[in-house]
Order: sequence, then C-alpha cells, then structure tokens
Amino acid sequence: MAQLTCENLTLGYDSKVIIRNLSFSVNAGDYLCILGENGSGKSTLMKTILHLIKPIEGKIMTGDGLLADEIGYLPQQTMIQKDFPASVREIVLSGCQSRCGRRPFYIKEEKLLAARAMAKMGITDLAKKCYRELSGGQQQRVLLARALCATQKMLFLDEPVSALDPAAQEEMYSLIEGLHNEGITIIMISHDVEAALKYATHVLHIGESIFFGTKAEFIHKSTCPDCNGQIKKIFGRPQL
Repeated sequence: MAQLTCENLTLGYDSKVIIRNLSFSVNAGDYLCILGENGSGKSTLMKTILHLIKPIEGKIMTGDGLLADEIGYLPQQTMIQKDFPASVREIVLSGCQSRCGRRPFYIKEEKLLAARAMAKMGITDLAKKCYRELSGGQQQRVLLARALCATQKMLFLDEPVSALDPAAQEEMYSLIEGLHNEGITIIMISHDVEAALKYATHVLHIGESIFFGTKAEFIHKSTCPDCNGQIKKIFGRPQL
C-alpha cells in the first residue's frame, strides 16, 4: 500500500486553476523529485498535500502506517525566517510541537529527539548559537533537523539547496541521501534536473505537460526518438 496517494487532484488558489487531474502515488522508501518551471504549481502541490491549501477537486490519502501529521516539512526560507532571533536548539525543538498537543512544554523524550536530530545533522556544537548568525548551509541543516523531529517516515523539501553555494549544496544533497538510505521517504521540489537524475527514484514533472514515473522512464522519455522529444521540449534543451 502506498504511503501517499493523490487522486485526480485539481489545484489552485483564488479560484485560479494551476494543475488539473493530477494522480500519482509514493511508496515507503521512494525519493521523488518534483520538477517544473516557476509558477507551474510545485509549491502549491506540496502545500495542498500538507493541508495548508485545500484542493479544488480530488483526494489526498495516506497509508502504510503514515498519518497526515507525520510528514516533516522544510519550506523555502524567507528573509524574515533567515533573521529569526532564536537559538538553534529552540528552533530544532519546535519541530516537536505536533507531539505536544496542548502541553506547553517539552518532555525529556522530545529533548532527546531534538538532540539526536542535531547530532545527525552535525550541528550539536551550534546548539546555543543564534540562528540568524549561521551561514546558509548551517541554517538549512537546522531546519532539516527540525523537520526530522516531526517525523522519521516522510520529508517534504521545497528547494532545499536554493541560495546555497556549490559546496553547501553538495553537503545538503549528501545529508538528504543519507536520510533516504535510512528508510525515510523523500519528496523534494527542485529546479536541478541533474540532481534529480542522480538521487531520485521517481520524477514528477508538472506544467503544460505532466510526467510521473521512475527515473529510468524519465530518462527514456528524454532520449527516445519516438517520444516526440517530450522531456527535451519541457526543459528547452537535452539534459543528458
């Protein structure tokens, strides 16, 4: 049974339709990259799955032991978030809020969870540092640790390497791949087709043309002369 199923989704906002009749499923252990041009609806899709936006039509279902509130989320950062005046430990701990319910404090188990997440991301020595004093790569590690406090099953990542230098990008991709190798399902929005082909098991492209399938099927579509250059047309030039 799939961990996540989207069935005949029509998405948009303010009565404006962006995506129509989108269907796909994600199984435990998949690494799905969502590709598409700016404005194609990638972030809208992710926010709809997270119930931050209501779908216009269609169904979103979780299964295989995954609950709707067990999805960790790493959104795109805003300038306000980059300048947030809190310690690293406080931000990572805030990922446990969904576990607290109405309880206004963190228990020992949640503090240990945050400590393990920081250790996994290599930021234990930054625990008392102010978040806004960190580099971009360090900030993304903090936010990824925060997302890990929310779940050990599925992570949603919205452009996790944007605005990072090449070295920090490679470090972030390596961390994400390590989490995937531990069994966490990854769903990542990206403009980086090369990274998608390197790390992903599946690809979803949204826009004028919609593609969903395995990485091998995506590569076949981009090179097969009988496919009318579908993927080449999407990206404007050969990617392989």
